[in-house]
Amino acid sequence: MRRDKTIFEMQAEVCKTIASPKRLEIISALKDGEKSVTELVEALGVPKANVSQHLAMMRHKGILKARRDGVNIFYSIANPKVIEACTLMREVLSEMMRERRKLVKLVEMP
Repeated sequence: MRRDKTIFEMQAEVCKTIASPKRLEIISALKDGEKSVTELVEALGVPKANVSQHLAMMRHKGILKARRDGVNIFYSIANPKVIEACTLMREVLSEMMRERRKLVKLVEMP
């Protein structure tokens, strides 16, 4: 029983960590492979300090891994199942939005 609680606690921590639109954007940007901090800054259009802060937190929580090459640091997803989980959640949300639109259309019908 204690092991289940530990897993739930860990799951909650991971969910809290990725519960940021910017962090989800970072995960999406990394889904096709590693990128440097500079590439992520350009892709996200936010200041380097902001991106670096998000990257550090996700690396600390085990969601990302980092590799240094000279002066550049490259980030990648530590476990591909993170991408699968995010994709699945986006699919669930898309389905929910479609259902809500259907309901709105039914209510709006004369």
